[in-house]
Amino acid sequence: MSGQDFHINGWLRPVSWLYGLGVWVRNKLFDQGWLRSESFDMPVICIGNLAVGGTGKTPHTEYLVRLLRNQRLNVATLSRGYKRKTKGYVLADAESDAQSIGDEPRQMKAKFPDLRVAVDEDRRHGIRELMKLDKPPVDVVLLDDAFQHRYVRAGLNILLTDYSRLLCDDALLPAGRLREPAEGKGRAQVVVVTKCPDDLKPIDFNIIGKKLQLYPYQQLFFSGLRYGRPRPVFPECKGPSGRPVCPDPKGEVLLVTGIAQPAPLVRELEAQAARVEHLAFGDHHDFTQRDFQQMQERFGRLTGPDRLLLTTEKDAARLRDHPLMPDELKPWLHALPVEIKILQNQQLAFNQTILNYVRKNPRNRVLPPGEDAHTA
Repeated sequence: MSGQDFHINGWLRPVSWLYGLGVWVRNKLFDQGWLRSESFDMPVICIGNLAVGGTGKTPHTEYLVRLLRNQRLNVATLSRGYKRKTKGYVLADAESDAQSIGDEPRQMKAKFPDLRVAVDEDRRHGIRELMKLDKPPVDVVLLDDAFQHRYVRAGLNILLTDYSRLLCDDALLPAGRLREPAEGKGRAQVVVVTKCPDDLKPIDFNIIGKKLQLYPYQQLFFSGLRYGRPRPVFPECKGPSGRPVCPDPKGEVLLVTGIAQPAPLVRELEAQAARVEHLAFGDHHDFTQRDFQQMQERFGRLTGPDRLLLTTEKDAARLRDHPLMPDELKPWLHALPVEIKILQNQQLAFNQTILNYVRKNPRNRVLPPGEDAHTA
């Protein structure tokens, strides 16, 4: 069962209490109007969490992008652009790299080239800038990782919590990984338990629902991960035979990750590959010359004819633009796409929740009343 395979540092509980006091005061200032939240005359959907990293915000945001674009809505995404080297508002274009907008926005822009992808540490300013765009105007803004950015009052808040580390089982930083107390979940209208295994039983859903102790106005959904076929990060680079490397994840794999929670991906590959070597770095890692040397050494130890150098889409966004990326590794480097799937026959209900919000809060136009989406 979830929530039992991680460590909480009891010695740091006093520090967590002090941290929690500061967060409580800040939230009270917003709740009582001393600090002001700004609303906008257009649909704004926030996808966030209470914990630091690893709940699957980006694939859930991508799911919403597909869902809304299938309804012919003009969607924009906005995040702060974590670890970018620029400041202020930046609207991504075809030349934007991870240095200028951050790895996750870079991933989003590469996957959806005509999507408006913007970054701004001041989300209020970023939304105002997006509202100025025309030809076509933006219909919906998706805020990636902005649940604690309370200066914006999103119309719909989607809160994610990892199946293996439920927010109700976790503790505040630094003893645990929560950025604010679990009571902060009350600001969300939708809660999604993410990264669920496929073999969850109906009783597991019920147990988790009771543990989370949600309010009557909140909807609970469950999602899992679905991995696609590896795609070349450098499709222009040819292998030793003069042709592109044909990816076979069933052979020997060196997996390179710089994400918060690589365990689900490792398990997925171990179930398929003959051998998996994992070279793990911290979340949003800045790769160095030494890291690339280590990559070359570890990949050189793989001897099978179907060896593969595999990474995540987020890491690929940084590696693709990295000036130190070794040429000899480029033909072998592939990214493993990941999407979410809504479980427990809840996909239609989840989609309708999103579309109903947008339909009732349009900026310039409304969805036809008969339309819905069975798939994202």
